[in-house]
Amino acid sequence: MAELTFTYGTMAAGKSTLALQLCWQLRQGRSDVALWTFGDRSDDGMVTSRIGIEARADALAAGEDLAPYGARLLEEGVRILVIDEVQFASPEQVDQLAQLVDDHGIDVHAFGLSADFLLNVFPGSARLFAVADHAQELPLTSLCWCGAKGRCNARVVDGEIARSGHQVVTGDVAPGAVHYQVLCRKHYRTGQLGPLR
Repeated sequence: MAELTFTYGTMAAGKSTLALQLCWQLRQGRSDVALWTFGDRSDDGMVTSRIGIEARADALAAGEDLAPYGARLLEEGVRILVIDEVQFASPEQVDQLAQLVDDHGIDVHAFGLSADFLLNVFPGSARLFAVADHAQELPLTSLCWCGAKGRCNARVVDGEIARSGHQVVTGDVAPGAVHYQVLCRKHYRTGQLGPLR
């Protein structure tokens, strides 16, 4: 029985790494595995990990009709689909993924964030929580600078946590004018980005 699985975590928790590892392992013994992404920190058509591994993928846009992509999967005999950055999918696209599972028996393994920098659940992730056969938090988690479990993806703009702005601004977890930092709930709330000096 095919299933739709959603694996989620904070930034830098290893979601893309796990998606790439799963895809690589499956492809060792079979040729019916496809890799998609709804956006990556690098070029279109790539899934990249901060630890340096990467693979080519079909890049899809949020809101784009997935029917042509699904038809191609069926033509190519794909039985397993691995997807990165699924939080950027629309709820309608998530429903199309569920249809690939239910109507065509394709296993879908989707990886992404649950919440944005304002701690609002992404619409695609919310739909996955509602319809996925399994939703699981990544067992490896990023830590806040204080050592507590990082639960919050803070967007940092000029050294301050942003408390408003567009939901989607892609980037990496690297210092700069705009970057992201994983924080525990307390330090996200207080805006403390490191130890007081």
